[in-house]
Amino acid sequence: MSYGLSLYKFEGGAPVEPEMQKVRAILSPYYAAPEKVTGPDSEFWIRAADGSEVEVDVSGCVIGIERPEVGKVWEIIIELADRVSGTVFLPSGTFLCREDVRAQLPEGMESDSVFVQEITLEAFESVAGHSTRR
Repeated sequence: MSYGLSLYKFEGGAPVEPEMQKVRAILSPYYAAPEKVTGPDSEFWIRAADGSEVEVDVSGCVIGIERPEVGKVWEIIIELADRVSGTVFLPSGTFLCREDVRAQLPEGMESDSVFVQEITLEAFESVAGHSTRR
């Protein structure tokens, strides 16, 4: 069983597509193993300096994060979450959201959300209940 999470951006109560220029700007320094990517340019295989890897797939309004390994790759994921989406949907069913996106969320989503000033590694680990570090 693999671990995955989703990143969303909301405007006016609805999910919107992420800005691909920002996504690529954050991920491009970490492209690895392009031969493992079989789809369009919205799929990325990312490797951090410590060798940890993750698959990132942008499809419509969702940035999918699949099989992130323990290590520095989480710093890249967190940067993507904080700068591009502002909302992380955890496998537990909880949303981790920046406080400044609260007014943009769909009605009723607030009750399933934890709000922070900034999405950081520490905030993610606290809400997710596990460490991302080696």
